[in-house]
Parts: sequence; structure tokens; C-alpha cells
Amino acid sequence: MVASSTSATRATSRAGEKPARVSSKKTKHLNEVDKSRRIPENGVLAPWLFVLPALIVIVVFFIIPFINTLKLSFTDATMLKPGSFVGFDQYIKMFGDPRLKTALLNSSLYVVCVVPCMVIFPLILSALVSGNGRVLAFFRVSFYMPVVMSSVIVGLIWTNLLDSRGLVNSIFKAMKWITEPIPFLTDRWLLLFSAMLVTIWTGLGYYMVIYLSALANIDPSLYEASELDGCGPIRQFLHVTVPGCRSTMMLIMLLSSIAAFRVFNEIYVLTGGTGGTGGEDLTMSMLIKREGTGLQARTGYAGAISMLMFVILGTLIVIENIVQRKADRNA
Repeated sequence: MVASSTSATRATSRAGEKPARVSSKKTKHLNEVDKSRRIPENGVLAPWLFVLPALIVIVVFFIIPFINTLKLSFTDATMLKPGSFVGFDQYIKMFGDPRLKTALLNSSLYVVCVVPCMVIFPLILSALVSGNGRVLAFFRVSFYMPVVMSSVIVGLIWTNLLDSRGLVNSIFKAMKWITEPIPFLTDRWLLLFSAMLVTIWTGLGYYMVIYLSALANIDPSLYEASELDGCGPIRQFLHVTVPGCRSTMMLIMLLSSIAAFRVFNEIYVLTGGTGGTGGEDLTMSMLIKREGTGLQARTGYAGAISMLMFVILGTLIVIENIVQRKADRNA
């Protein structure tokens, strides 16, 4: 009986060993297949596969259009004909065009007036609404609402506010501050500054969110130490918050400078696409749109203006990067 039980046990163990051996062979085979399908860790191809989708997007939507625009700027192409090579004729015509001087002046003035507001006001706003609580969360959402609005809605709101029969003029008349309506949408400079006000209103919430992320990275112990030293809220803001957000301020200065020089929606909507009376409020982007679209479009001339705009923005980016590096070294 003992011998029979022992033999049965051995048979059972052998029967159990066979599946184990089979399963181990299958696992080994699968591992070999996986290794054969894997991309070598030290291979050159592996990193490029990860960035390939982004490279395709950049090449198709940025590099190829840029090369095409550069090529068009040296031709007399229009919307209906491919044109022929004319050298620098389009650039010579461009610098003699009085509309270009107007557009350059308006776009440059836009940068000078809007960028300081975009750097300072959102920082103050983010410092006021940072923290926990339902009330602060409500204000954060409220300030961000203009960012998600479409440009058409924003234009309708401000057009109704600033029209000669709009809310602002009606209030001023009711309070007997004016006798004639203020021409916010017809006077050249008032229209330009009204568009700047709209730009600042819509951009406050966007840059506020960027500053909130920067404020979250400031060490709270710095505020505690400054409070022990007797610093009030204003001195804490000047000596703790501002230095802690210096790099973010430079980033926002760069982003807002590019956006301000390329301004289009605000002036287009407020003027109904006309660029103001006699085109006096044209910007660079509006001039490119006017010359590069429609059946009578001069795409070659629009390409020359686009290249000038590219050079100006590129120079602006280089200058701001140099200033940022110097500020980082002195910090």
C-alpha cells in the first residue's frame, strides 16, 4: 500500500511538472518575441518616433507656409495669377506705402500701451484673488470669463457700450458731464485706445492664471519672515511677490508683446472691418488681411508685409531674451 501511494504521488508530481515546463517555455518564447519587437534602447530611431507627430505639424503648418510666403514676397503674384519674379520691387513699394507707416505706428503704440498693463495688472489681480475660499474662487472665475468669450461677443458688448447712443455716453449725458456724445468708435485715437481697453479686459484673466501658478511656487516662509520683520501687504508684494515672479513677468512681457503687435480682432470688430475712418486705425495684421484676401488680393505684396512683420517680431523676441538673461545674471 505504501509503495502504491508513493508511486501515485510521483506520477502526480510528474504530471504537474509537465504543464509547468510547458508554461515556462511559452513565457520564454513570448519574451523573445517581445524583445524582437522592441525598439533598441540605444537606437537612434526611438526618440524621433516620439516627436514625429509634432514635427509633421510644424513642417506642414509652419515651415512650408513660411517658405511659400517668403517666395511670394519676391513675386507680383495675385489671387488669380501665380506671378513672376520681381526681386525686391514689393519691398520697395511697401516702404513707400503710407498705409504701412500708419499700421506700424498703430501696432507699435499698441505694444507700448498694452504690454505694461498686461504685465502689472494681472499680477496685482492674482495677488488679490490667490488663496482658498468660495469668494476668491468666484472672483477668479469671473475675471477669467472674458477669456473664453468669442471675439464677436466681446465686440458686440463693447460696441454697445461705446456707441454714440451706448451705455457710456448715456450715463455721461444723464450726469450732465457731456453735451455731445464722445466719438469712441469714430475718432482715430479714441478708437485705438478703446481697442486697447478691450484687449486688456480680455487678457487680464488669461495672464492672471499664469501668475497664480507662479505665486503657488513661492515659498510661504518668505511671507512669514517678512511679516515678522514688520512688512505690510504692499511691502510683501514689492519685495517678495514681484521678485518671485520675475521670470514669469518676462514671459508674459514676451507673449503680450507678440499678441499686441499682431492685434486684429479688437479693431476689426469695433470698426466693422474698415480699419477706422479712412483706414487710420489699420494695424499690421489688418493690412496683411486687406492685401492678401479677396479677388483683387495682391498676395506677393501681402507676403512682403508678412516678412517685415516676421523680422520685427523676431527682433523683439531676441531683445527681450537678452534683457531676461541680463536680469537673471544680476539677480
